[in-house]
Amino acid sequence: MIKTGSPVISIYTEMTPNPETMKFVANKLLYPGKSIDFPDVESAKPSPLATELFGFPFIRAVFIASNFVTLTKTAETEWTDVIPTIRQFLKEYLEESKVVINEEEVAVIVPQSSNTVSADDDDVVKRIKELLENYVKPAVEMDGGAIQFKSYDAGVVNLMLQGSCSGCPSSMITLKAGIEGMMKRMIPEVKEVVAEAE
Repeated sequence: MIKTGSPVISIYTEMTPNPETMKFVANKLLYPGKSIDFPDVESAKPSPLATELFGFPFIRAVFIASNFVTLTKTAETEWTDVIPTIRQFLKEYLEESKVVINEEEVAVIVPQSSNTVSADDDDVVKRIKELLENYVKPAVEMDGGAIQFKSYDAGVVNLMLQGSCSGCPSSMITLKAGIEGMMKRMIPEVKEVVAEAE
């Protein structure tokens, strides 16, 4: 019997530079234009999807963005053993149109740092945020992660790494060689880029 009205959801996986994380991409928007990081089960309360994913004993962290979920596993778990189970779980969850994120709860629990330019940002901060939004964000999302602007002070840009970027062996190379190099070239006031763990 074919159910009408519910779209057929397909989920495919993509490797990330971090061997402990895998990106699960859906043909449906999960959190349009935004991303949210759940480093542990306690932080996952605003997301029924993340809470259920933490029910799998091998899941250490959940990151949800536009149309994908990046999952971080325990070191002793092999992706090949668990990918089919997770794909099936995500497919059924999304086909049943269950809630991914409760936006009202996010505002209360998760402090939002953002790359969005606001009126009270000074000129350097505006340029940093625009660079992050236009150049860094698309590339980092391809790898299943996100980088959020935290602060700028005396030439030092403080960023927060999320999703596959958090704890990734190559993220420091990306941060220093890629992002810091580009910022120094395009925004002369920037002297250094550092990462802040959540």
